[in-house]
Amino acid sequence: MANPSFPPNEQHIVSAYDRDLEGIQAMIMKMGGLVETAITDAAASLDARDDESAARVREGDKAIDALEEQVAQEVARLIALRAPMGADLRTTLTVLKISGNLERVGDYAKNMAKRTGVLVQLDPIEGATTSIRRMCRAVEAMLKDALDAYIQRDADLAMDVRERDREIDQMYNALFREFLTYMMEDPRSITACMHLHFIAKNTERMGDHVTSIAEQVIYLVTGEMPDEPRPKDSKAAYEIDHSE
Repeated sequence: MANPSFPPNEQHIVSAYDRDLEGIQAMIMKMGGLVETAITDAAASLDARDDESAARVREGDKAIDALEEQVAQEVARLIALRAPMGADLRTTLTVLKISGNLERVGDYAKNMAKRTGVLVQLDPIEGATTSIRRMCRAVEAMLKDALDAYIQRDADLAMDVRERDREIDQMYNALFREFLTYMMEDPRSITACMHLHFIAKNTERMGDHVTSIAEQVIYLVTGEMPDEPRPKDSKAAYEIDHSE
């Protein structure tokens, strides 16, 4: 039965928009699942020093990139054909930004897998990969909640995700200090520690992109970006970003 709120022609357009948006959102959820798996598998291959599984992560990033491109194409098509306005336009732009952030997280997981190929040839740094894996689990949990917040239009859950980014910063800073100590005590560990540091920094950047997804959800639900500055650990470590 047609919705009495809309004239027949307008009702048809609204239904078509909703149908198209559902298809795009399905791509976003598929993309999110692939990114979550990439984080888990990249961290596991690093911890196990398994370059074969790391290679599968590197190869799997192509599917994430392809989905991001498909989302961009479908969003452009949706805007051209349906001319969404108001809340519909906000939703349309939000899914585009979410897909971009997901693609970047996937790139960081791929970079971790790349560096695993180098690290398996070097002497291990005791406890380092376990700490990085813990950090990755925290980011993955944030990502799951951010995507749930999007589906449920839950601004409170999205705000919680945003607040948890500080924990990722704290983990990164602790690892940074740990790697500095290793390098000062044993110069032979410098190469391995530098690669591990870049992995830790990239994981911290994953957290930033997930936080950006959460902020987009807050904007989608409330119509406004959060007023207060993004929570960050006040004791920021020296930052280098080699995401490749």
